[in-house]
Amino acid sequence: MTLESTVKNLIEKPIKALGYSEVDVKFVNEFGTNYLRVMVDKDDEVIDLDQIMKVNDVVSPLLDEADLIKTNYVLDVTTFGAEKKIKVEALEKYVGRYVNIHLTNPYKGLNIIEGTLESVDNDKVVISYKDKTRTIKCDVVRSTIDKARLAIKF
Repeated sequence: MTLESTVKNLIEKPIKALGYSEVDVKFVNEFGTNYLRVMVDKDDEVIDLDQIMKVNDVVSPLLDEADLIKTNYVLDVTTFGAEKKIKVEALEKYVGRYVNIHLTNPYKGLNIIEGTLESVDNDKVVISYKDKTRTIKCDVVRSTIDKARLAIKF
């Protein structure tokens, strides 16, 4: 078992008890400093700094007690970010949000569509996107969606 999976097994249940739906752990070295990144997510909810501090307050004592990491490191509790990945099977949770989808079969020559997720059902996803000044609604076969993520609208 890797260090990351051992740490995740230790902290996942207490973090999920706080209402978080997803937890991931990465141990990385950046510019000579070791970071233990604990990334958390709540379904369709913005996570603020106070919530991050609550997760930190739960995780830090668990890590200190377990003493799994024998080297110096920085604990970095964070979110998956503004452009977090979305599981294709969970698209329903993001209706009304601005998304970026990657298709295995192009839609009118487009492999990537970025726009507002209008609706989702078992077989079809409807996305509205801008083409210059026009708003276009497209129906995409759900099984052709390879990847999805939230996107930032400019």
